[in-house]
Amino acid sequence: MAQARRRVGAEPLHWLFDLLRGPAAGIGTAGVWWRGLLVCAIDGTTMAVPDSPANLAAFTKHRCNNGGSGYPALRLLVLVSCGTRTVLDAVFGPTTDGETTYAPRLLRSLRQGMIVLLDRNFAAQTLVTAIAKTGAHVLVRAKSGRRLPVLGRCGDGSWLSAIGAVPVRVIDCEITITTAAGRRTGLYRLVTTLTDHRTHPAAELITLYHQRWGATRSRTRLSELPDRRLDLMSTA
Repeated sequence: MAQARRRVGAEPLHWLFDLLRGPAAGIGTAGVWWRGLLVCAIDGTTMAVPDSPANLAAFTKHRCNNGGSGYPALRLLVLVSCGTRTVLDAVFGPTTDGETTYAPRLLRSLRQGMIVLLDRNFAAQTLVTAIAKTGAHVLVRAKSGRRLPVLGRCGDGSWLSAIGAVPVRVIDCEITITTAAGRRTGLYRLVTTLTDHRTHPAAELITLYHQRWGATRSRTRLSELPDRRLDLMSTA
């Protein structure tokens, strides 16, 4: 089998991947859709590959406390459907390049009718602009200290701003997670291209972003103050 696999080469695996990739779910499957949008996420990981001369020519071994890894590693970046965890697209390359270097190659699979959830590593202006041009919407975490202009206030406590030429809405929230190790609270700044707070409420967007990380139950509490913070109390 191994010899036959080498004779076949990589091209048939490309065809198989293109045949099988997709959300793999209907409109009724829980978690796949939110307010008519296909919920997706982009995230990355590293994977070890065989310690062969060919792989060593393209990939490097990681250093570690015990002297170094025994295998070279590659960086894998995937676009997944959050409701089914199925892969929509994937790219990979050397770990010497970061996730944001590979992310633009996944834009070929984005389209209108999607919302893409991202962590704060992907909140770069160029990437947000490129995703918006595909017609897909963005929900990304930004650094809490990032300065964004306040262009207007919304009734749910969020506010309008812009990243470059892209109109966005900013949601400042406090998320408390309870696990077996205890409770941990953090301040989050979420940025989305969904600018209408009436059709896409901030509380729902906070819950949607939190559930991206696999939370099983969540409760959102909103204050009555016009400049309020949005608190999400959760049990993971």
